[in-house]
Amino acid sequence: MKPNQSENAIVIGAGLSGLAVAKELRARGIPVTILEASDRVAAPWRARHPKLRLNIHRHFARLPGHRTIRNNDTFLRKDSVVEYLVEYADNLDAQVHFETRVLAVQREGDIWHIETNKGDYHCAYLIVATGREKLKDIPVWPGMNEFGGKVIHAADFADPLEYDGKKVLVIGAGNSGTDVLNHLSRSNPAQVWVSVRHGPAILPAGVLGFPLHRLANLFACLPKWSLDPIFVIMQRLFFGNLRRYGLRRHSLGGGTRMIKDGVTFALDDGFVAALKAGRFEAVEETVGFSPTAVELSNGREIFPDVVICATGYRPGLDELFGNLGALDSKGYPLHPMGQADVHNPGLWFTGYGVIFQGFFHAAGISAKRIATSIASRMASSDEVQSVYRIANSKKPQPFSLKGTDQ
Repeated sequence: MKPNQSENAIVIGAGLSGLAVAKELRARGIPVTILEASDRVAAPWRARHPKLRLNIHRHFARLPGHRTIRNNDTFLRKDSVVEYLVEYADNLDAQVHFETRVLAVQREGDIWHIETNKGDYHCAYLIVATGREKLKDIPVWPGMNEFGGKVIHAADFADPLEYDGKKVLVIGAGNSGTDVLNHLSRSNPAQVWVSVRHGPAILPAGVLGFPLHRLANLFACLPKWSLDPIFVIMQRLFFGNLRRYGLRRHSLGGGTRMIKDGVTFALDDGFVAALKAGRFEAVEETVGFSPTAVELSNGREIFPDVVICATGYRPGLDELFGNLGALDSKGYPLHPMGQADVHNPGLWFTGYGVIFQGFFHAAGISAKRIATSIASRMASSDEVQSVYRIANSKKPQPFSLKGTDQ
């Protein structure tokens, strides 16, 4: 597409949610162009650490109009996800404009104007699919800049063998923190601390060989009020009292946190056993750094070689969409899974909601919702235009004397 040329629909982001909605739009005959800031599909996935596995069962790893991922692993490897998304994009009847970074978005009348580093785009329908985890979120603790050790985000966690013989502090035991801790439990670090402000909602990856995430459809059907007590009982049943090992329970239950804050359950695959065996130690909340130590809320100091911040991500939407009233106080879309926004007609967000079945399943739900809505709007618009043309064609024509005797 040349700069300043108009399109019916534009999707920002060529991740799994962006590709899924483009697929659903094309299935309905709606032209769509995808703008992707990186130079290839699935760039965020490629950047994650090489040992990463999904926390969702392969049964739920499928996008609209395509097969499930062919893989024998119960919980899929990062490389399998990348290969699947590349294949999905190759079979997509839509243009992807790579290295096209969106700089500004404005709405004028019924048209969205998108300014990019490669020119301006215009469309009637704009879909934002840049992902919940676009930006790494690392708090700035007092004294952090003077710390002599290494500080990284969990997204930059590499080969677990690199930490053999080292003293490691993991800050946070949520989804990404537990993933890091699971990997460290299978290597040989000299010491591992996990610093927690609130205890995680954690379940085993499987019980007697059965993966618990296979029950996601059942959990999704349960009344919301029942989720917190159910998961408290399950955690206690499988792990016992984790308070004895320093993992407190969050004031909000696991179900409430997922529905309200989008914080998913952590799946244990070695972390809890290492904690109970004394290989890992749960410590108080991190409050500061010194040149040689990390300071905890109870006044204790620990001396790690490496600090891994499993402190979450941010969607980074404020700069482009913060002035539209489309985001909540934390910068996430008010309508995260393809729901229509009455205050911003023609704008949708996808890939920002969290459901039990995981992000592949969520992408499919959002994609169908958005494509159906756009198709309905286009049909209504065409119907209005058709009625207008018919009405005009039936209007009495003005009387003319041309070609008659006078």
